[in-house]
Amino acid sequence: MDQSKRYADLSLKEADLIAGAMHILCAYTMKPKTGHSYIEAAAHFAAESSTGTNVEVSTTDDFTKGVDALVYHADEAKGEMRIAYPIDLFDRNMIDGRMMLASFLTLTIGNNQGMGDIEYAKMVDFYMPPRAIQLFDGPAKGIADLWRILGRPVENGGYIAGTIIKPKLGLRPEPFAKAAYEFWLGGDFIKNDEPQGNQVFAPVKKTIPLVYDAMKRAMDETGEAKLFSMNITADDHFEMCARADFALETFGPDADKLAFLVDGYVGGPGMVTTARRQYAAQYLHYHRAGHGAITSPSSKRGYTAFVLAKMARLQGASGIHVGTMGYGKMEGEADDKGIAYMIERDSADGPVYHQEWYGMKPTTPIISGGMNALRLPGFFQNLGHGNVINTAGGGSYGHIDSPAAGARSLRQAYECWRAGADPIEWAREHREFARAFESFPHDADKLFPGWRNKLGVRAA
Repeated sequence: MDQSKRYADLSLKEADLIAGAMHILCAYTMKPKTGHSYIEAAAHFAAESSTGTNVEVSTTDDFTKGVDALVYHADEAKGEMRIAYPIDLFDRNMIDGRMMLASFLTLTIGNNQGMGDIEYAKMVDFYMPPRAIQLFDGPAKGIADLWRILGRPVENGGYIAGTIIKPKLGLRPEPFAKAAYEFWLGGDFIKNDEPQGNQVFAPVKKTIPLVYDAMKRAMDETGEAKLFSMNITADDHFEMCARADFALETFGPDADKLAFLVDGYVGGPGMVTTARRQYAAQYLHYHRAGHGAITSPSSKRGYTAFVLAKMARLQGASGIHVGTMGYGKMEGEADDKGIAYMIERDSADGPVYHQEWYGMKPTTPIISGGMNALRLPGFFQNLGHGNVINTAGGGSYGHIDSPAAGARSLRQAYECWRAGADPIEWAREHREFARAFESFPHDADKLFPGWRNKLGVRAA
C-alpha cells in the first residue's frame, strides 16, 4: 500500500522543523528492496515507526494523523532519508514525566529494521529539540569531578592515565589486586574489563576489599588520589544494586573515588538509567562492548557509533568508550573525533545535524583499544586536546619495566604532545617513555623509523 501521501511531505523545510522545536529529527541511509520505489519505502518506514499499519483501519482519527512521523527529505541517488517524529509520540515516565531512550529506540530503530520492502536502513544522526534535552537525564558526574578528586583544575584538567586489568579473565582476587596496586604506583584510573564481574574464581566480596586495600596503599605511597571503575553489569536490577552497594560500603570514606561501569550496549537503556538514577553521586562509565555488531561500517542496519555516543550522553553516561580514532587496534578513523566533540561540547556539528545541549553536562571520551605511549602523541594531535580518560591495558602491563613504568610512559607521552616536542628527543630525557620504544618495537618501527640509531638502542 502506497502511504507516501500521508507519511511523506517533501515540502517541509528542515530549518522550519528545527525552529518549531516540536520534532525529533532522524537521518538514515536507506535502500529499498528491488521493485519498491524510494519514497514509498521511506513512507512505509515512517508509518511503521509511528502511527501506521499495512492497511487502512477504522480506528484512525484526525488526532492520530496529527502525530504521524513524516519523511521530509528523500534522496534516492545518495540513499538518504530524513524523518521528523513529533515529540509527543515518545513514551514518558509515569513517575516524573521524563523521556526514555527505550521509547526513542523502539520507534526509530524498531520494527522498521525488519520490514519486507527495506533492504537496509541505518541511522547516522539525530536531532533533539530543546524540550527533549530538558526531559532526558544527562550525566550527573563528569570528568571535572574526577579532576577535582585528582587535585587538578576543573577546567582543562588534562589527561587521565588509566588501564584495564589484564588478563581480562583468569586472575584470582590476590593477583588482581596486586596488578591494580602495581599500576596505581604510576597511573590514575583502573577499570574492570567488561567481562570481569563475580566469577567463581574471583568473587566480588573477596576481590573488591583487596582492590580497595591496594588503592589505599598506592595512595599512601604516591601521595596521589586514585580511581577505580567497577563493573556492576547484571541482567537483574537488584543484582546490579547489590554489587554497587557492597562496593560503596567497602570503599567507605573513599567512595567518591569509585565509578560504576555498565555494559550499556548489551545491557540496554534500562541498565544505564538504573545506574544513573540509583547512584547519581558516582561517575557512570558506559562500556559499549558488542556495539560493532550494528555500528560497524560493514553493517548496513541499526545505527552508527556516533549515534550510540550521542544517545549515551542523553541517558546520563559520565563517560563512554569512543574507540581510538584509527590510532589503536579497533576499527575507526581519524574523523571519529567528531564523536568526541559531540559528547563533550555544548554545541557541536554532527554528520547531518547541529546539536545544542543547553548546558547538559558533558560525557567524557574514553579512549581504549591497543593504545600505548608511542601512539598517544599522534592521537592527541588529531583530537586537538588531551581531556580524556585513556585505558591502556597492554600499553601499561606490556611495558618492559613494570605497569607503573607503563603508566608513567603514558603521562610522559601526553606531556610530550603538550610541549610540542619531538618524541625521539623527548625520550632522551624521559626514561619510561624511552623504554616504551623497546616495549613496543613494532609500533616504534612504524611510527618512528630509525629510532634505534637515534636513541642508541640495540635491536629490540
